[in-house]
Amino acid sequence: MFRFGLPVGFLVGVLAGLAFTLAAVLTPNTAQASKCFAYVEQVPEFQPSPSSAPGFIPAAFSAAQLAPSVQITYVTHSTFRLETPEGVVIATDYAGFAGAGVVPTVVTMNHAHETHYTAFPDPAIQHVLRGWNPQGGPAKHNLTVEDVLIRNVPTDIRRWDGGAERDGNSIFIFEVADLCIGHLGHLHHKPTPEQLAMIGRLDVVFAPVDGSYTLDLPTMIELLKELRASLVIPMHSFSDSSLRLFLAGMLSDFELDMAKDATIEISLTTLPRQPTVLVLPGR
Repeated sequence: MFRFGLPVGFLVGVLAGLAFTLAAVLTPNTAQASKCFAYVEQVPEFQPSPSSAPGFIPAAFSAAQLAPSVQITYVTHSTFRLETPEGVVIATDYAGFAGAGVVPTVVTMNHAHETHYTAFPDPAIQHVLRGWNPQGGPAKHNLTVEDVLIRNVPTDIRRWDGGAERDGNSIFIFEVADLCIGHLGHLHHKPTPEQLAMIGRLDVVFAPVDGSYTLDLPTMIELLKELRASLVIPMHSFSDSSLRLFLAGMLSDFELDMAKDATIEISLTTLPRQPTVLVLPGR
């Protein structure tokens, strides 16, 4: 059938397109498409990010950046404070303390134990993203706040009684300034191939390296070598001995750098030429 000289199917398609466009305009915090996930769909192998300038630079030199940059501060344990080019402040594995500065716009949490979450987040925080679903099933986050897309990949955790809790942890991915930044949370098992595909490309990864409460060190090292992120920042080490063992296992494939300051500023153009482990001050 034709109306106004156009096929009905064509009109339906146009109306559907208009509806989609209006929904995108009228719905707040509509999630943008994931560039990190799309990378995996197009390229079957995980590859390091392209880079054209030597490694990270101190935050004090942010004015010299040629591309939008993200400020990263290691606060403590598994908590990092990220500030995006448009001023969105994010605290990871937030347990009530997010470091010095303004209240975060967004916090992420995991609940393997109480140093990774709080039941009483500051009410001024606009978005509280739990890495588990209190109602059961996997947590699902795909949120755009200003210039950052935040999404998660659920993983399982061990219970204290020796059993397993399905989808009890989340790997959170922050896509901002053309960077893909991943926080492994309280990871207890190596992600499956399907989960790795959902994670996608990572330029920067925060990795727990205690070797006991989270993933054992040999498996963590194996995972990080597969992910091949340009910059690996260890966290959740508890002791110098576990950190030293982790670094020794990474040296065959990664450069090593020790930062003097807990805050760095990173952009796509300042990623290291060679995959690097960067140790920030803090525990």
